[in-house]
Amino acid sequence: MRESPPLPTAGTRAFTPRLIGAEIIVVFAVSLGASALQSLVSLIASLTAPKALKGQHAVLVGTMAPGRPWLDLTLQLVGIAVSVAPVALVAYLLVRSGESLRTIGVDRREPGRDLLRGAVLAAVVGGTGLAFYLVAFHAGINLDVVPDRLPDTWWRVPVLLLAALQNAVLEEVIVSGYLLHRLSQLGWRPWRAVAVSAVLRGSYHLYQGFGGFIGNLVMGLLFGRLYQRWGRAMPLIVAHTLIDAVAFVGYGILRGRVTWLP
Repeated sequence: MRESPPLPTAGTRAFTPRLIGAEIIVVFAVSLGASALQSLVSLIASLTAPKALKGQHAVLVGTMAPGRPWLDLTLQLVGIAVSVAPVALVAYLLVRSGESLRTIGVDRREPGRDLLRGAVLAAVVGGTGLAFYLVAFHAGINLDVVPDRLPDTWWRVPVLLLAALQNAVLEEVIVSGYLLHRLSQLGWRPWRAVAVSAVLRGSYHLYQGFGGFIGNLVMGLLFGRLYQRWGRAMPLIVAHTLIDAVAFVGYGILRGRVTWLP
C-alpha cells in the first residue's frame, strides 16, 4: 500500500509578507471586511430613502422569529455562534504560524489587571460615546440606534449579554489584536497600522450613519494604541463587553422613562 505524504509543518514554507497579506485579506473577507461592505451598502440605502437619517432605525439585536420565542432563541444563539466563528479561524492561523491567541494577549495571565483596565476604559469610552451619539443623532447625521428589540422573555437579558460578549471577542481579537499583530510583522509603522484598524472599525458601523463611523473610528484609534502599548487584547475585550452590555440592557430599562433617549 502506498503511504500518504507527510503533512506540511509550519516550517515547511516561509511565512512571507505575501502570505501574511493574503491571510489578512482572507480573514477579513469572511468576517468584518464583509460586514464593512454590507454596512456601506446599508448607509447608501439609508441616504437614498425618503426619510432623513434621524427618522430611520438601526436595530442592533432584534427578534428573528416574531411570536415564536423558542425558535427566536435558537436563531439568536446560532447567529451568535456563527458570528464569532472567524475568531476560531484566527486562532488556527496563529497556531499555523507558530503562535497562539496568547501571542496577542487573549489569555488568563493577568485577570485582575485586565478587568481593572477594561472597567476604567469602559467607563471613559461608554460615557463619551453616548454623549457623541446623542449629538450626532440630533445633528441629523446618524440613524436612531435601537440596541434591543427582543420580546420580553426570560432569555432576553442572557441573549443580550451573549451578544455583547460576541461583539467584543470578534472585534477586539480580529481588529485590535490579530490585525495589528500581523501588520507589525509586515513592518508597518505603529500609527499607520492603528489608522487602518480604526478606519476598518468605523466602516463596519456605517449602517448606523456618519456618527457611528466617526465614533467608532475614534474608539479604534484609542483601542489600537492601547493594544500596542499593552500587547494584550483582553482588557479591550472586557471594556467592549461592558460597553455593549450596558447599552443593550440599559436601553430596555431606560426606554420610555427618560426624555433624552431617542
